[in-house]
Amino acid sequence: MAERDILASKRPHLELRARVLQSARAFFLEQEFLEVQTPMLTGELAPEPHIEPIPVGQEGFLITSPELYMKRLLAAGYQKIFQISPAFRKDERGRLHHPEFTTLEWYRTSADYEALQHDCARLISAVCMAANRWPGWVFRERWLEVRGDWQCYTVQGAFREFAGWDPVLEDDQTRFDNDLVEKVEPHLGFPHPCILKDYPANQAALARLKPGDSSVAERFELYWAGIELANGFSELTDAREQRLRFEAALEMRRQSGHAPYPLPETFLDIMEHLPPCAGIALGIDRLVMLLANADDLDQVVAFPPAL
Repeated sequence: MAERDILASKRPHLELRARVLQSARAFFLEQEFLEVQTPMLTGELAPEPHIEPIPVGQEGFLITSPELYMKRLLAAGYQKIFQISPAFRKDERGRLHHPEFTTLEWYRTSADYEALQHDCARLISAVCMAANRWPGWVFRERWLEVRGDWQCYTVQGAFREFAGWDPVLEDDQTRFDNDLVEKVEPHLGFPHPCILKDYPANQAALARLKPGDSSVAERFELYWAGIELANGFSELTDAREQRLRFEAALEMRRQSGHAPYPLPETFLDIMEHLPPCAGIALGIDRLVMLLANADDLDQVVAFPPAL
């Protein structure tokens, strides 16, 4: 099929995408969040063992997330901010992954991950109403519904129920990653969205540990129809602890054969001014794919990345 015909056939999905973006932006503006823009190019990344940035010559890297820049704004006194922006990750290409994707991120001070979970419920309801998907619709021959009580599991509870072991008591990164995808995620988010919360402490490099239970972190992910849509947490604000975690992540990269990169010293320097806060990233492309009952991300972006 010619490109002109392919683009024409996508129009309903691209119109839906526009409504999603417009309604998300309106939601945050009504909540008195400030919309911000931060750089796409950076010399400082949050070290991640399993996320590969895309280098850009001598300029640095394309951002894998605007997170560090947005937290620098919080440290400067901003209280409620959001951003809709592209992000980039190397070697990610599949039905649910693109090397360039659109992320909606929001941060708020004097808040924790429970506040973000409430934000998600209200945001998803507003977006679904704007997209004419209220109270629900069919996605891949299964009914999805916004209205009603959402599912909620702790990671420990979900793994015990669906995978037969406890990742809080047993530290096995490979087994965790495999079982999350193969045994746990297929049960999450039917018909309502699902909150999967309280990740093992070693699965949350930037999140605050849970008061009273340091074996888990105040991190959650939002799932719907077995698909991860968002990742949020109560932010770690201890600069010394954050440095140790970043150094551990860089050592994991070295041991696995991935190139290390410099510590984000500018971010670490401002952390002493970072107030109690929480932040989250939501994948716009995946949300539109669900709402459109599309088979993969290629159908809901005008120009998919080349293979």
